[in-house]
Amino acid sequence: MNFEAKLAAPTPAVSGAEPALARSFLPITALSLAIAAGFTAMMSFGTVQEAAKAELGLSDAVLGLIQGVSAAVPLVLFSIPIGILVDRGNRMRLFIALALTWTLGTAITAYAPNVAILFVGRMLTGIGTTGALTAALSLSADLCGPTERGRGVLLISLGKALGQAAAFAVVGWTFGYFVQTSAANWLGLAPWRSTHLALTFASLACILPLLFFREPPRHEVEAQVGAPFRVLAGEFWERRGFLLPLFAGQVTVVMADAAAAIWAAPVLGRDFGQQPQDFAGWMGAMMLFTGIAGAVLGGIAADAGQKTGRRGGLLIGAVIAAVLAIPAALFPLAGSTTLFAIALGTLVLCGTVTGLITSVALTVFVPNELRGLCIGAFIAVAGLIGFGIAPSLVTLISSLLGGEQHLATALAGVGFTVSLVSLGAFVVAMRNAPSNATEPVR
Repeated sequence: MNFEAKLAAPTPAVSGAEPALARSFLPITALSLAIAAGFTAMMSFGTVQEAAKAELGLSDAVLGLIQGVSAAVPLVLFSIPIGILVDRGNRMRLFIALALTWTLGTAITAYAPNVAILFVGRMLTGIGTTGALTAALSLSADLCGPTERGRGVLLISLGKALGQAAAFAVVGWTFGYFVQTSAANWLGLAPWRSTHLALTFASLACILPLLFFREPPRHEVEAQVGAPFRVLAGEFWERRGFLLPLFAGQVTVVMADAAAAIWAAPVLGRDFGQQPQDFAGWMGAMMLFTGIAGAVLGGIAADAGQKTGRRGGLLIGAVIAAVLAIPAALFPLAGSTTLFAIALGTLVLCGTVTGLITSVALTVFVPNELRGLCIGAFIAVAGLIGFGIAPSLVTLISSLLGGEQHLATALAGVGFTVSLVSLGAFVVAMRNAPSNATEPVR
């Protein structure tokens, strides 16, 4: 059987007792570690982009395209096909293939001689990481039962949080190491390039444990694995009253978070006089703490919300987090680095909570054969709007305000506005939520 056939090999659907989270801890942890490596690679460029800007002579507008559009366009093209593969094929093999894709993209970033090649490298990193996240969420859902799913997805979210924190702390420290020591010219590369080459080798090491785990059987199938697309489209349409506002709520959260992740470091450099090695430590620690806390709170809130017995109770935590994110989005206008860190940390915390609860909602309220497609569709929309529009929207607004010196004001305005939209969308999704995966929405 060739590689493509192996990826497409279906996973049998089964019924019976729920799988226990305790027995699946090792494979979920291995997936979490790999996801951490992927998100470190995906977000690494933002930490060192000022050095790349200086070397390649880039403008903020070009940086916005590299950071945003390079991720958004391929996500729109590939996320839904990847989601369909997740629903129909061997998810573990697919995950490994996508992990190798983000690793290749990181290596290309290290050696990119111009903007076009750099764009391709960041594009591959985004495709691999976000596609692998879809597979990881589907795998974790079948490695534990619905009543434990918040905690199962929590482990995947912890990996994502660890990767986001490492993108600041580890990448910033590594960049500073290459700048300050004789290793700065490692293999003839500039420090920001050497940093990405080091990430390439680290990523390969994190992928190896996945070779020892098998594909789990699928649970909670309404139609059948590999059902015709018209059947899946019908199932999606029946749930549109829930899925569309849920997507809108989390996509606008992604807009705020993506803009913050891409432009926080430049704001710190321009408005607060900090260099990557100055803010890498505290920002990395803040990202790690809020990521872990957000994953824990989101997982507990999702499972606790289900126990309330209230329709849509699983989303109560997402609504609360959306409320708190509105003032936190004003972090670029903070009067001190301390207030900047507190507000940004709150925004990241709330985004992690809503992201995890949204993921749990898709695994609890959507049948198995539709989950990958829904997650892929969400990633496609989030990629187009969150990564493709939000970063460039910030630069457009700053330009309208008078130039790059207004970056902080533009970033605050975008974050505040989209956070308001997310709150309303989550409220609607909560009201329209079904009772379980096989019940159509009212």
